[in-house]
Amino acid sequence: MKFQELAQKRFSCRKISGKPVDDALVEQIISTAIAAPTAVNKQPFKIFWMKSEKAKENVRKATRYSFGADTFLVVGYLEEEGWTRSYDRRNFADVDASIAATHIMMEIEDLGLATTWVGHFDAPLLKATYPEMEKYELIALFPVGYAAEDGVPSPRHDERKSREEMVEEL
Repeated sequence: MKFQELAQKRFSCRKISGKPVDDALVEQIISTAIAAPTAVNKQPFKIFWMKSEKAKENVRKATRYSFGADTFLVVGYLEEEGWTRSYDRRNFADVDASIAATHIMMEIEDLGLATTWVGHFDAPLLKATYPEMEKYELIALFPVGYAAEDGVPSPRHDERKSREEMVEEL
C-alpha cells in the first residue's frame, strides 16, 4: 500500500476485538518505531510494552480508554537525551518521541491491526507504579489489536480543514 493510502485509511479505532496480537507483530511495530528519524539520531524515547497481565491491569487503571485491547504500548521521552537547537534552545525530544509514536500508529495500521493515540491516561499513576517510567515524560498510550466489527471511523474522521487554511505559501 502506498503511504498516502495508508495515511488516509488509518483511523482512530475505539473498539478493538479481544483477539490476541502475536508477539511477532508487536516486535515489528517496535522495530519500525526504532527506525523512526530523530534529531541528530539521538532517539530520546522509550517504548514500554505493557506485556504482563499485571501491566495490562495497571493500564486499565490508568485510563478508561483501553477500547477492549489486550496489548498496550506506552511512549515516553527524556528531555536531557534530546537534541537542542542552538538558536533558541528548543529541545526536540518531544518531537522525536511523537515521530516514533506516529510510526507506531502507522505500522499498526499497515499490519492490519487497529489503535488510537490515547493521551488521556494517568501518567503519574503509571510512573508511581513503574519506577522504570518515573523519569520519562509519557506522551502516548496505544491500545493495539484487531478492530471489532463495529470498530469504525468516527463521523468526524473525514473532516479536514481546507488547503487554504492549512498551507501558506511565502
